[in-house]
Amino acid sequence: MSVIAPDEKADLLAILARRRLDTSDFLVREWDTSDIVDNVYPLQGVVTIVRQSTAKEREYRIGHGTHWTTIFEQDLNKGVFG
Repeated sequence: MSVIAPDEKADLLAILARRRLDTSDFLVREWDTSDIVDNVYPLQGVVTIVRQSTAKEREYRIGHGTHWTTIFEQDLNKGVFG
């Protein structure tokens, strides 16, 4: 089961498309770190995004209440991924 929601995947693709960046240049790896607490299963995890052409990568917290796609876009604007 993916922690990344379908709308977040769509947001990521839209961000790359707006900047005319090749989606195949970006590798997305996610880890589910969810824990069941009092019969509640809040989705949470970590996503690592790697720009393969520059070997630059960044980790983001993902899951309920996070805004990782916004932070990813800000990092792109700052040149974090080269």
